[in-house]
Amino acid sequence: MAPSFVGVLCTLLLVSSSAGTLSAPKPASQSASASGPLSVSLGPAMYDAGTSTAGEGPAASRLTPAVEPDIRPASPAGIAPATGSVSEAGTAQASTEAPGPAPAPAASEEPATEVPWIPPLWAPDEELASPSAPRLATPESSTAAPAPEALVPDSNAAAILTVFNRINEYRASKGLKPVKYHPTVAGLAQEWSNSIASREVIEHRASFWTDPRALNPNNGAGEVIAIRTDRDAALLVEWWKGSPGHNAMLLDPRFNVMGAGISYTDRTYRIWGVVNFFGYTTLPAGTVDSPGGAASGGDAALPAPPPSMCDAPAKHMPPTLDLTAAAIRGPGDLVTVDSAGQLLNRPSLGARSYAPAKVIGSGFGGAKEVFVTDWDRDGAYDLLTQWTNGNLTLHRGMAAGGFQAPVTLGAGGWQSMTLAVGGWCANNRMPQLLALDTAGNLYLYPNKGSGDLSVRALVSTGVPANRLSMVDYDADGFQDILALRSDGAVQLHRGWGTTALRAEARPIIATGWQDVTGLRTLRDVTGLNSTGLALRRASDAVQYWDLTGGSLAAPSSIAGPWSGQRLAQ
Repeated sequence: MAPSFVGVLCTLLLVSSSAGTLSAPKPASQSASASGPLSVSLGPAMYDAGTSTAGEGPAASRLTPAVEPDIRPASPAGIAPATGSVSEAGTAQASTEAPGPAPAPAASEEPATEVPWIPPLWAPDEELASPSAPRLATPESSTAAPAPEALVPDSNAAAILTVFNRINEYRASKGLKPVKYHPTVAGLAQEWSNSIASREVIEHRASFWTDPRALNPNNGAGEVIAIRTDRDAALLVEWWKGSPGHNAMLLDPRFNVMGAGISYTDRTYRIWGVVNFFGYTTLPAGTVDSPGGAASGGDAALPAPPPSMCDAPAKHMPPTLDLTAAAIRGPGDLVTVDSAGQLLNRPSLGARSYAPAKVIGSGFGGAKEVFVTDWDRDGAYDLLTQWTNGNLTLHRGMAAGGFQAPVTLGAGGWQSMTLAVGGWCANNRMPQLLALDTAGNLYLYPNKGSGDLSVRALVSTGVPANRLSMVDYDADGFQDILALRSDGAVQLHRGWGTTALRAEARPIIATGWQDVTGLRTLRDVTGLNSTGLALRRASDAVQYWDLTGGSLAAPSSIAGPWSGQRLAQ
């Protein structure tokens, strides 16, 4: 085993009673040869054991460089110590042998420190099978504030492809069908990889299978995590193969879809890998044959983005702020501009209900469009405003309430553009701006913070629209463009997460929208991570169209009054 290999990793698995059982990990007192590698070198550093706090889910390990330890399974909370074994039902079986004294470390050695070992987490089959079970994600741990400067924004595409291919090569060698890939599942894994890497904490996302991005698996779910002091993604898979619990997950015949997240840091542990596995009776829409592949036709690669257009200057993990005093509290809030130029906000209360409107700003009478976004990724919602005089400005939101003085991002020429704002670039956590000119040319303007938006890349030509909305329409993990035409038809232009659109037919997904005067993408309106569209219609009505299932559901009305109010985008 390479000396740089880091063997600190976890496994989380939902196992069907009909799928057989997995062998419980052997106690530390038993030989490694009988149960796979239980004691491995961390190289030049070790981890201090942390503790699990309320709401975190499985135990977490806080990482602190020190000396080289001897890694052995630690006792899960409420289970017998390492001198016994653990049954599949989660109960302890006492050892018939009295534990011997622990050997004293050699005089020249530092005492070994145990790292908490996270055992498989079992769940009943009915939790996946029941359509009425809550599908809410457990909040991420807030034990430590994120350290975004630790994340290195190098491309992880090759590493993800390596992990995917090595897993499927291994399955093929055992006579198993390959797993496919889903970008939405990959987004779930990547978010968690970034989270634990930036916090330097080893832990599972508790109940990750209930996250909407898991796409309602009904035939098992699992999660594996590994880290290394180098960037060798292939050896992440080799470690999983050498660990009985992880190996069983790689070879579980029920799994048919996976998603991988790979994060790089500038700390001791340079690569962090998270893989989520799911089993579905029917493959969810958007499933592809491989990372960057096509839903039909095999291994078509993603178009290569021009350098520096989609690449982020840094990866950002915004802090979790208390926004109860902020002007805009969440991604489901409805913001409007009234006839007096006042900015009003109706905070989302969940279940498609809203609090009464409250004035949060004034002086927007000259705005052509107002866009709600966290432009600087600081956790508070900002206002990107397109003015009729041709300027484009940014009002940064403050968690304590209100907005900072506006900053001009573009001086002149913007009044004729049709805009959409959102996370167009898959490898860039900052929002970006898409702009359609009067000739039908669609351009990407990368986020330059408070700098001038002068650099752009051509995304597509011949896009007929008088209004745009950026949203992940088909729930495949990539943002798409809904182009509302003057005849009331809405045309879908699907994105790749790069500067290019998919080379495919542009289907019409809705008609009769010629009276729509505003489109706003909303999240968390019907549940955590739900997606939908708010439509402002000419009859003084606002509708909500849910998109969580990958297509437009039947609309419902949102109570007003809406007279004299324009919808912010």
